[in-house]
Amino acid sequence: MSALLDIGSVDAHHGQLPAVRSVSLQVHPGDILALVGANGAGKTTLLRTVAGAHRASSGTLRWDGEDITCLPAHQRVARGLALVPEGRRLFAGMTVRENLLVARAAGRRGPWTLDTVLGAFPQLQPKLHARAGELSGGQQQAVAIGRALMTNPRLLLLDEISLGLSPLAVQGVYDALRGVVGQGTPLVLVEKDLQRVQAVATRIVCMLEGRVVADAPAAELSRAQITAHYFGAQRPESARTVHHAGSPGEASADNLYKVAA
Repeated sequence: MSALLDIGSVDAHHGQLPAVRSVSLQVHPGDILALVGANGAGKTTLLRTVAGAHRASSGTLRWDGEDITCLPAHQRVARGLALVPEGRRLFAGMTVRENLLVARAAGRRGPWTLDTVLGAFPQLQPKLHARAGELSGGQQQAVAIGRALMTNPRLLLLDEISLGLSPLAVQGVYDALRGVVGQGTPLVLVEKDLQRVQAVATRIVCMLEGRVVADAPAAELSRAQITAHYFGAQRPESARTVHHAGSPGEASADNLYKVAA
């Protein structure tokens, strides 16, 4: 199965400091790919570089075979790439409805409309006319994901969606994501909860100091192996790189249902 997203030897910097170093990986239809690693491993910078919010210093980004390395973020959104950023980045003074509808500017058609987003996040229905800045953390995260869905993405990038939320709110967000996966939308998510990662992901990519040190099907990585890569106890040269093209829809949705078990 051909890759939807192909990242080839990408570097990214913050000033003179390297944050992403020669990262190469692919995302296939049906993937739920979890990026794990300690703070400063380069996970957020990699997501932002893919989305066009951060410039790649070198390397190539190919989207469905097209080189998008130099495309601005709004053109990537128009092609089906959507990022839910860390910290949500909502328009606090605008209503929930306005935050959701602004995403229609992407001009993409598909199954995600205001009605279907509210169906996935029913807790937002009574809050439609409330300002986003007045919502709870879990409600704000639902708006942020809903806004990204309103662009009808072909790939959804999720950065630390459980950060700062209560366990109940986190579970609610992941429950709603089952519907996203059921639509066949692949996910790339940054998540620190390794138990949740192993329950949700079809593939796990471990990053250390800006590099990919492991890329394998989730079923082939034990918690001990993930932890060893996480803290650098296992050398990058010993990592096995295995690309897994999971079947979209059913198989991926099953993984998300395991979270509630």
